Amino acid sequence: MLCQACGQAEATVHVTRIVNGEKTESHLCEQCAREQGEAVLLEPVFSFHKLLGGLLEPEADPAPAEAVGRAPVRCPNCGLTFSDFKRLGHLGCSECYETFQKQLEPVLRRIHGSTAHAGKIPARTGGALRRRRELNRLRQELHQAVAKEEYERAAEIRDRIRALERDLRPGG
Repeated sequence: MLCQACGQAEATVHVTRIVNGEKTESHLCEQCAREQGEAVLLEPVFSFHKLLGGLLEPEADPAPAEAVGRAPVRCPNCGLTFSDFKRLGHLGCSECYETFQKQLEPVLRRIHGSTAHAGKIPARTGGALRRRRELNRLRQELHQAVAKEEYERAAEIRDRIRALERDLRPGG
């Protein structure tokens, strides 16, 4: 779409005004928008890269490898550096997670609250799924209690496992 003012350049600024209930739209190029005083912000306010950069900066290494004369750590699979990640906003491959684990952990913890994926449980099957997860957790606890020869605790865990198994059985 061409600029409605000059008719020559591509319109990149779109202005919508509502005055006394009347809506008017203008499609202008950057230069005409500046001349008309419409282009207050031509730079996007929100940018994923700026957001990511803001999340990474507090955890940035006070003495990055490049500043101390060392070569930056590169992913052995794709060759990406952590600086590249900060600039691009995405990792290059699955091995980057392991290569940059130390730098990524604080960022992931700040964004998600944890570094372990919890997933979501559907409402319809949530109860049974939670009980199955609890059952698996209790079985691991039982093995640990037996290994430590804590037989009284193991008996309590065994009873809780049996109760959960009864609940999970059809008609139980």
